[in-house]
Amino acid sequence: MGFRYSGNIAIFPTLIMRPLLPFFALIAAVVGFNPIGLRAQDAPASPRPDRAQHHVFVLEKFRTESGPTLPQARVVYGTYGHLNAARDNAILLPSHYMADHHGYEWLIGPGKALDTAKVFLVATELFGNGHSSSPSNTPEPFHGPRFPVMTIRDNVEAGHQLLAQDLKITHLRAIIGFSMGAQQAFQWAVSYPAFADRIVATSGTAKTYPHGIVRLEGQIAALTADAAFKDGDYTAPPTKGIEAFATVWTAWLYSQEWWRRELWKADSKPGTTFEQVLHEYRTNFIPGGDANDLILQMRTWEANNVGNTPGFGGDVEKALRSIKTPIMYMPSETDLYFPLTDARYEAAFIPGVLLKPIPSLWGHTAGAAPNPVDAKFLNDNIRNFLAPKRR
Repeated sequence: MGFRYSGNIAIFPTLIMRPLLPFFALIAAVVGFNPIGLRAQDAPASPRPDRAQHHVFVLEKFRTESGPTLPQARVVYGTYGHLNAARDNAILLPSHYMADHHGYEWLIGPGKALDTAKVFLVATELFGNGHSSSPSNTPEPFHGPRFPVMTIRDNVEAGHQLLAQDLKITHLRAIIGFSMGAQQAFQWAVSYPAFADRIVATSGTAKTYPHGIVRLEGQIAALTADAAFKDGDYTAPPTKGIEAFATVWTAWLYSQEWWRRELWKADSKPGTTFEQVLHEYRTNFIPGGDANDLILQMRTWEANNVGNTPGFGGDVEKALRSIKTPIMYMPSETDLYFPLTDARYEAAFIPGVLLKPIPSLWGHTAGAAPNPVDAKFLNDNIRNFLAPKRR
């Protein structure tokens, strides 16, 4: 079953924002939405490596880990390249927070780690992003705040069914995930230990630790404090709450030194001010993002813990020790969402892990190639890790 849609980039007037376009273009890869209404004719010229084929997979009577059963659960996904006759050249790219399936194009194309002349890429979209089944697009009795919390395991289970049933894929060359995509990659390694030959996780951990939950709860509190939110049954977008959420989120996105050095100026036109940058983050961070969708994916993020996989009794260390797939773990050295210390803690329990921190000041975004230096580091290391080993 296939369909086409216009994407998640809202169109806004850009005359007063034009000086900020080069800088904000990179954010679309991190949160999956265009923060300033970037129009195609305004964006920096960069030919797309492939035009993804758009698809939707429907799961009937999908039982969620939290209990409720959705009569239908939809997973939107994109594919790049061609699946070979043996069906053994596929790589899975699970999406990150509020992202669509174009979020990994920094890895795709000639000269990059993933050459679609050789591999077939499947890029899935998380529940709650507004395209796959979400609070905003699901009818009652699960509309809006009544939509069940979806776990990372729910998303992995849906992805497994998609691969097996829709594409007839029973084994993957690799799974590569950034942020919430990394959370999914770790869960794949625990739930389906022999399904992939290699796993790469950038800027994400196998469990969300208390500090991360506090951050997310702060963002949820900022959003829901708007009286217009009405406990999720709003009749108009709670704009003030969404702007407060965006401001809090922005404070965590990059490292403190990134802000002190004003690295946002690197790709901005002369005269761009800090006040302009902050204003655009606050008012256009995720254009069109539905408040209940934003919260749903934060709840998914909070609940992440491979230790809660059946058979491990909540023990994340035991779950990590069970991993058999070779993993390259690539935390950002300055990530405030997923600190390097958390990655080092987890890596100590993963057999044979290759821990390869990203030396960057770009905070969480370093795991999605926000600048040429980080892009080269990621592509070079991922290409080498995935390359067949000579005997």
